[in-house]
Amino acid sequence: MPSGQAPPPAPYREHSPPPALRPHFQCLWSSTVAPDYAGGFLVVPDGCVDIVCKGGRLLAVGPDRVAARPALVPGSEVWGARFGPGAASAWLGLPMDEIVGQAVELGDLLGPRAREWGHRINDAQPGAGQAVFIHGLVQMGRDAPAPDRQAMQLFDLAAAAGRDESSVLAAMRAQLDMPECSLRRLCHAQFGYGPKTLERVLRFQRLLALARSDRQAGLAALAADAGYADQAHLSREVRALCGITPSAALQQLLD
Repeated sequence: MPSGQAPPPAPYREHSPPPALRPHFQCLWSSTVAPDYAGGFLVVPDGCVDIVCKGGRLLAVGPDRVAARPALVPGSEVWGARFGPGAASAWLGLPMDEIVGQAVELGDLLGPRAREWGHRINDAQPGAGQAVFIHGLVQMGRDAPAPDRQAMQLFDLAAAAGRDESSVLAAMRAQLDMPECSLRRLCHAQFGYGPKTLERVLRFQRLLALARSDRQAGLAALAADAGYADQAHLSREVRALCGITPSAALQQLLD
């Protein structure tokens, strides 16, 4: 599943997209839900947008502000394509703040071509659906505009930010050479929310990456390395984003 999700209750595979899709997508991924799956699947914000094929439906899954627990069908296959920073809005043809926290039918956004693509996936022979999904991505992407370069820079700046949110905004304004109001509009259009929220989300992702690389690290050390003011700040942020304690979140997301 997308990078903000817990390991699925089934094998999960992630691979590089074909060359035609690399300007738009970070990766393609697939998962088969275990036949005995009974819920408990945590999805946390990661600043990303995906196209997902689930239960025969093609969906544009918008950015999340807080964690979700999506419904999955035991034994089903799920395929996805994760957009690169600054690519989703151009590809889907709308600002990302219009689909925050939503999974929208792709046909409602892209029209008959996307609906026909969905029909081809559902009509595919057993075992061929994923190939049809990828082929459709390539076809749909031929006419897609290039990703927004300023949005790519903004994402990188937010991902590298430290503790001081005011200095983060100042650095973004200086490096992108734009007033704060323009910066906020760009961030809402490309990522679904403002630069401070994006920085919070990506700092949480940095926390997860650090915890994965050192399973023995304590919360105080993780807080310092990830860019939180202290452990209490980490705890407040994780509760706000996930609705559970840091220990519970890490247990679910790292197991």
